[in-house]
Amino acid sequence: MKALMISRDANLHDEIAAQGAARMPVLRLLERRSGLRDAVERMLPEAPELVIVDASGIDADEADLLERLARQYPLAVLMLLTRGQQQDVLIRAMRAGMREVLQLPLVHKAFHEAMDRVDIQAGVTQMRDGKVLAFISCKGGSGATFLSTNFSYALASLAGCKVLLIDLHGQFGDATLYVSDQKPAMTLSDICAQIARMDGAFLASCLVHVTPNFGVLAAADDPSHKVDMQPEHMDRILAVARQHYDYIVLDVGRQIDALSLRALDNADAIYPVLQLALPDIRDGRRLLDIFRSLGYPGERLRLIVNRYEKGGRLRLADLEQALGAEVVHTVPNDYIAATDSVNQGIPLLQLSRTSAVARSLAELVELVTARRVTESRGLFDRLFSRSEA
Repeated sequence: MKALMISRDANLHDEIAAQGAARMPVLRLLERRSGLRDAVERMLPEAPELVIVDASGIDADEADLLERLARQYPLAVLMLLTRGQQQDVLIRAMRAGMREVLQLPLVHKAFHEAMDRVDIQAGVTQMRDGKVLAFISCKGGSGATFLSTNFSYALASLAGCKVLLIDLHGQFGDATLYVSDQKPAMTLSDICAQIARMDGAFLASCLVHVTPNFGVLAAADDPSHKVDMQPEHMDRILAVARQHYDYIVLDVGRQIDALSLRALDNADAIYPVLQLALPDIRDGRRLLDIFRSLGYPGERLRLIVNRYEKGGRLRLADLEQALGAEVVHTVPNDYIAATDSVNQGIPLLQLSRTSAVARSLAELVELVTARRVTESRGLFDRLFSRSEA
């Protein structure tokens, strides 16, 4: 969203610019004008979508210019920042169609809540009802982190969904490294320590943004901070995330603790990931027994077989019979492409779009989003036409 800021206070301008840059979508200040008269006399060549007016710098003889400003930018939302009681200015602002009034000094939470309303009114964003999908390893090394990260990227890039990945590994979580070389500024434990601030803007500011519509919330990087992470925190985080993202993908890891269990309770679907080997099948049966004892319905449990190769002694039918669950998807074995992706920290769809794993990820996107055949063909066209260009 593009905005015009009217204020004599350069520090306030910088503060709002910093808060706006942390939002998704970003709030960009096009220009700053020192006062209403300056703003009216020097119109922007590009009409802003938001006009922010610092009322503390408005002279008495300038207040009548608010209505003129509103006429100059009839499609813009007007936001007033005020100190104390400025009754005359407030009355004129209301006549001019001022929609948002905030007190100074600026309270960041109130500002972002107001911006959420402005974005919705302007049609920039809308409240979502996101789905929570949990990927969990049946056995160490099964590839759940690789699949959760690369599937999240595929959802965002192929289906155009807004996606959040949350790394729930209690220790040594490294999901961000699979898709980005950025260092996380905030982690899950940092959010839990400031849970009172939780809203869509705060959540977005804590993410590693891999693409404009795909962000990763990194795992706690210090095990000592785990005491600050309570199960009810996960309820709050997921409730906010559902409102702002189409899909929330959880990389659960193997350890089931109070926090990950609460996350699994909130999941719309759980994807246990395993390979077609006896140790994986044994651990997979134990894991599914735990889920059944917790009362999770069978339709929520959707097995994924990773590094699958046809023709082995163990068949998918053997696996399904042993676990009493259906395999919904298989990911072929392409060790070189997958290893190159992990080592470079680049999503596989960027690095090797023609690989068998890339096609499998596109198929999984089609399965999860329930696209019609004609629409899903577009996913493949988008995937492979770029690689051939």
